[in-house]
Amino acid sequence: MNKLNLYQQRRDFLKTSAVIAGSTMLSSIPFMGHSSVNDTIKIALIGCGGRGTGAASQALSTKFNLQLVAMADAFRDQLDNSHKDLSEKFKDKVNVPEDHKFVGFDAYAKAIALADVVILATSPGFRPIHFEEAIKQGKHVFMEKPVAVDAPGIRKVLATAEEAKKKKLNVVVGLQRRYQKNYREAIKRIHDGEIGDIVGGQVYWNSGGVWVRPRKPDQTEMEYQMRNWFYFNWLCGDHIVEQHVHNIDIANWVKGSYPVSIQGTGSRAWRTGKEYGEIYDNHSIELTYADGSVIYSQCRHFEGTQNRVDETFFGTKGKAYLSASNTGKLWDHQGNLLFNHPTKGQANPYQTEHDELFETISKGEYKHWDAEYGAKSTLTGIIGRYATYSGQVIKWDDALNADNSLMPETLTWDAKPKILPNENGLYPVAQPGLFHWEKA
Repeated sequence: MNKLNLYQQRRDFLKTSAVIAGSTMLSSIPFMGHSSVNDTIKIALIGCGGRGTGAASQALSTKFNLQLVAMADAFRDQLDNSHKDLSEKFKDKVNVPEDHKFVGFDAYAKAIALADVVILATSPGFRPIHFEEAIKQGKHVFMEKPVAVDAPGIRKVLATAEEAKKKKLNVVVGLQRRYQKNYREAIKRIHDGEIGDIVGGQVYWNSGGVWVRPRKPDQTEMEYQMRNWFYFNWLCGDHIVEQHVHNIDIANWVKGSYPVSIQGTGSRAWRTGKEYGEIYDNHSIELTYADGSVIYSQCRHFEGTQNRVDETFFGTKGKAYLSASNTGKLWDHQGNLLFNHPTKGQANPYQTEHDELFETISKGEYKHWDAEYGAKSTLTGIIGRYATYSGQVIKWDDALNADNSLMPETLTWDAKPKILPNENGLYPVAQPGLFHWEKA
């Protein structure tokens, strides 16, 4: 690719990113009869776990006239706990009668039908089919990251994103750094050339890991895996996808493009027991972009080691440091500080993404189409998993076109997921050099 094409690609990407970030309005349309903040906007919550309850809470905390009217989850206990929590916090904004509470694998479509705006917050493996149904029914969407766990899921999300654009349905994805002021301001300066062309960088999500839910005697394999969704790729995508997508997305945003290839390494070094399913506990990858620049990416779950969740970028004229703690700094190569974002008194980006979404909807406007960059940054993490599991260099186009769905053929409680434990309760784990990413 010649320099002119690279320059044009970057300009096109930045133009799109600016609109996605909320700085430009594409057009104004009536919103399903809700043309002012005095009209009630009905919302449905699909996925009533901790993140779903949090997202619903943030939606109901906006200044707009919202009402939660429907809820859906695979598990009744999660729905009941979420409903109790939200009802206590938002007594006048929660109106979910018993016949608007839906449980099971098909619950999502019934709840979507009752709302104007849908919050999608189940485990990520279900996101593509839930997103497709929401747009099919003509609903605006807030959906959590990541938006898929495999290449077929990504293709479905990208196709649905195009349908959402045609219908002028707003879609916000929970990559909340895109709605965080220090990231917006610092990255605008980077795109304006303040530290020159980006030639390298480092992005990290290193932490101690998350919860484990012990197996119960009466559980089917399907229920056990869904209760412990974080440890199974058909539900989670591995933590390089589920968590590290935040930092990977920043790399893509800063670069103004997506990597053409990815290679790396990973393993199960610390978290090796059967309770940890099939996923790795560490991944280190290199994202190579079309201009030859490389961003180094690392994520791990090791207890008792240094935690690090941030991003650093190096340009031809300086460097930048960003983090979720509202830090945003730029320096030149002489060490002079060019920009220093204040760390105190900043808005919560989890709240901001809902504030901006519902403001747009209440005004009858269309300005959010996050699904495209959400899908492509999710795919970047998925390709990273393909690379660490296989030990191969994976090209973007090859991965995007792969026919390697992780989803079970049947979704019922007695159906078998594609990955099952052996007689010792251990799940098969990918071995570099033996794992064929195109087939699994």
